[in-house]
Amino acid sequence: MKKCFEFPQLNNIFSDIIDSLNEGVNVVDKQGNLVFANRISAQYVKCEPEDMIGKHISQYYPQAALLEVIDKRTMVFYGKVNHTNGRKYMVKAKPIFIDKKLEGGFAIFSDITEMENLNNKIRKLRHKISLKSKNDAFSNIIGSNSSLGTTVEKARKTVGALGGPRHCIITGESGTGKTLLARCIYYYAKEIGVIKPDAPFIEINCAQFTNTDIAAMEIFGCSEGSFTGSKDKKGLFEMANNGILFLDEAHALNNYQNLLLKAIESGTIRRIGGNRDIPVNVIVIAASTKNLEEVLLPELYQRLGQYDLYLPPLRERSVEDKIEILTEFINRYEANVYDKYNINLNVIFSDEAKKILLNEYYPRNIRQFRDIINQSIDCAAPLISNVKDQNLNVLVDVQHLPVDSIYTADSNKNRGSDDKLKVNDDPEIVNHIILELRKKGLGPRKIAKVLNKKGIDIKYYQVAYRLKQKDF
Repeated sequence: MKKCFEFPQLNNIFSDIIDSLNEGVNVVDKQGNLVFANRISAQYVKCEPEDMIGKHISQYYPQAALLEVIDKRTMVFYGKVNHTNGRKYMVKAKPIFIDKKLEGGFAIFSDITEMENLNNKIRKLRHKISLKSKNDAFSNIIGSNSSLGTTVEKARKTVGALGGPRHCIITGESGTGKTLLARCIYYYAKEIGVIKPDAPFIEINCAQFTNTDIAAMEIFGCSEGSFTGSKDKKGLFEMANNGILFLDEAHALNNYQNLLLKAIESGTIRRIGGNRDIPVNVIVIAASTKNLEEVLLPELYQRLGQYDLYLPPLRERSVEDKIEILTEFINRYEANVYDKYNINLNVIFSDEAKKILLNEYYPRNIRQFRDIINQSIDCAAPLISNVKDQNLNVLVDVQHLPVDSIYTADSNKNRGSDDKLKVNDDPEIVNHIILELRKKGLGPRKIAKVLNKKGIDIKYYQVAYRLKQKDF
């Protein structure tokens, strides 16, 4: 096969292709002088491409990302928003090495000024009106219109059915949103008038008590004299009267299930050590990471499990749901920055970074997913002391992802062989992970072993070659 450089006419073809892009493209030599600028780049600075050739890039783009890329001779993607002639650009730039010698660099960028102005208007509106209906208590449940639609509808019926309200059970792995769903049921019950606006929501984690007797006294209360030094004390059932009692990790109530059954059946409780029945009107929501049908008394499960609501782990959620969750957490981060500092923050995740986030396995589910998103934005964003503008754009790329948090020891769990990340699929992603592990002092063999456990199919000699190419 003849090599491309034997066909000089291909240079014109490649120039035409690059000129047809909607992004600006600049190529500079190692001194920063332009050797190529496409049509879009020239339009941004109101110039002709041929007039730009040979000129220093700072003449047209004073804050060009390429200047920093060449200065640092970095081999990683560099994301930056530049301010030129009142316009703002999202840039990705890389150096060009030939035989390990720096020969220049190239940048691909797009004007995001209008998009940012529109985003700023949207953010201002967000702080004046709610984007979600205030009449919908379940608006914080992401995916309620798709994968969780059935669960949300059942949750409404627990308190909204004509024959209700009913007690219910919520099951799901840690971090799937059981507490959030319980609170949504509470808000919905207030919204439709099943409980009063000032009705209490009392929450307790039953697994926090190593002593079940103490747990029982907390939930049911105790009477004076029931044990040495004891005084009359209301339990959580009494505190939740006319409201909702949320028993998280309810499987831990092994020894006092009969008391709970009696409270639900009769509508009365008796304090530990007491001799008087106290009437209570309480909706009980029991949540657990375990199958309560296997650990509760059959009669108790029958009363609580009339509505058994299941929240799937993140790995069982659809890609659309994950994208919606990612977008929601980005919006919350941006809103928090606006509320605290009055800064209009616009966060964009690169396609590569987004692909990693959406395809990873999260043992702690949505809670862990949220924390990793926040960590990534923290890494990409400047410190508040370095922010000089009320409008700030942040590009989150692969190098900003917390490798230690994402590629955990359990990250390959529940991942099939077809889901493995092949070396040739995402070379930049793999390179980033290799360099991060190398910085920790690992050699090629150990790096390959670690990556193999994480589902990345690579040999030790391939790792060694990549490190050599990176001159690391």
